[in-house]
Amino acid sequence: MGRPRFKVTITETLKRTVEVEANDQWEAEQMVSDGWHGSKYILSADDFADVEFEAAPVLK
Repeated sequence: MGRPRFKVTITETLKRTVEVEANDQWEAEQMVSDGWHGSKYILSADDFADVEFEAAPVLK
């Protein structure tokens, strides 16, 4: 019998703060969301904020 096997999930978090002029918080979030969906904001390795590793046993 061999050693136990594990699946390890790697989750990387990218984070960037942008400044916009808007009438309220909702509008500001909507403007940036629309810009992100329209590829105005493309996050890259320069925006790296965190990484997590989570292991779970492989069930047979």
